[in-house]
Amino acid sequence: MKRTYQPNNHRKSKKMGFFARMETKIINNRRKKGRKVLSH
Repeated sequence: MKRTYQPNNHRKSKKMGFFARMETKIINNRRKKGRKVLSH
């Protein structure tokens, strides 16, 4: 019997992951400031 919730990690990372945030302004602003850590 299969359980109900089987997350698709690849699709989730496209929405929630680092590369999804690359397209928003937040990470670009942090890069312009010259931060060492862009995201935790």
